[in-house]
Amino acid sequence: MTWQAAYQYLGKLFSNTEQAGQASNHQQGTRRDADLPLGAKIGSVISLQKSPLIRAISVGSLIDPPDEGETRILAISRVQLDMAGELYRYYLNCDEEGTEKFLQLYCDASGNVAELLYCSRLARLIPESDEDQQAFMGENGSGLGDRSYTLWRQQLAQSGMDDARLDNVFFGAESLTYLRDCGDSEAEFIAPFRGSETRIDDASGEHGLQQDIVFMPYSRNLGNGEAMTEQLLISTEILRSKNGDRTQRGIHVDLMIAIPIETERLLVQ
Repeated sequence: MTWQAAYQYLGKLFSNTEQAGQASNHQQGTRRDADLPLGAKIGSVISLQKSPLIRAISVGSLIDPPDEGETRILAISRVQLDMAGELYRYYLNCDEEGTEKFLQLYCDASGNVAELLYCSRLARLIPESDEDQQAFMGENGSGLGDRSYTLWRQQLAQSGMDDARLDNVFFGAESLTYLRDCGDSEAEFIAPFRGSETRIDDASGEHGLQQDIVFMPYSRNLGNGEAMTEQLLISTEILRSKNGDRTQRGIHVDLMIAIPIETERLLVQ
């Protein structure tokens, strides 16, 4: 069962940040990154076969593969949801201004890794108006949660993407359409999922962040007749605290590109 399939069992989504904070209280001298899937810890070195990412790029994916130096887990987070199983993120790049990259693992109720995604940030948006914030929160029955989401070539060109890559992605088109990747495919709108993420940036949990998240997965088929799927994970993130400082607040929207990876292609040491 994939993490999208697990959503079908959701009655409500975990959104109590106070409970999340209690679960992540700092404990001096105690590792907060123990007993994680694949034996991962902060500082673990990963070896990832890049062939699925290279193939995806060759047929038009927007994914950014890890750089040569991005082989170490810098931070680990748990996404809190009322669902069967657990969702973890192993961060290879935590750059707030650059290309954030992480491995997302969905573990089923038995603790087995049921799905592994490699994710890289395409863009970070700041919803400045009330209307923008409402749209990316899926309020008023529209916006995030709509049946489809469109990326425009002009958008990515303005963000600095070069013409050669744009040509490889768009194949002469002006836009890319992603379809909502959960729920009734015919429904015009489904309320986005709500939860929270607690990330630790060191083994003792002294540094990190807590944020509420409102998100929806979308996807598209790559290339012409290729049996490959690219996911677009749209996540509105409301920062509640950073490094234990609850005066650190903010809101942004991350557009993450994700490619499924077989667990056999990943080694964590």
